[in-house]
Amino acid sequence: MKVLKLSAQGLPQSWISLEQAVVYYAAEDVRWEAGQEIAVFHGGHNALTGEQSIIKVNSIIGTRGVHGINPFVLRPGLTNSKLFTRDRNVCAYCGERHIEAELTREHIVPFAQNGVDTWMNVVTACRSCNHRKSSRTPEQAGMPLLYTPYVPSLWEDFILRNRRILSDQMEFLMAHVPQNSRLIT
Repeated sequence: MKVLKLSAQGLPQSWISLEQAVVYYAAEDVRWEAGQEIAVFHGGHNALTGEQSIIKVNSIIGTRGVHGINPFVLRPGLTNSKLFTRDRNVCAYCGERHIEAELTREHIVPFAQNGVDTWMNVVTACRSCNHRKSSRTPEQAGMPLLYTPYVPSLWEDFILRNRRILSDQMEFLMAHVPQNSRLIT
């Protein structure tokens, strides 16, 4: 289970473990909380009062963050897992949904033709279609794209990088996802 760590301004910063979240609480670096309480940690007893320390962890925490981050210029890192999730495991050429093991990162303009490895030049393809297209462009191969690539927003990236998102975390993130996102439809 992961905690969604946000800046004090509400921008997503990272997915952190419960233990990492406890450190932010103990250091009094949690500025605000959202979502539901997901864990309670019991610490030691105060020598003077005998009271036991307790830290309750919420699923979303706002911490002292980095100032001046512009979420519109940040570009998420490209991984196969995030690419396949962005494209919903659907091959951009045959339109069939596949399991991740049957998918490949397909370069629209291949490396052999000076293509680059960026979000806007890659789509998900099944192994068969990727092999058939080979080192040609879709036009050269006669294999038109069924959908266009796009660069995920900061909010989409946080959804793409975590497979086990709690419902309150997903609701929070989806409220900030662009209306034309493939993650909405």
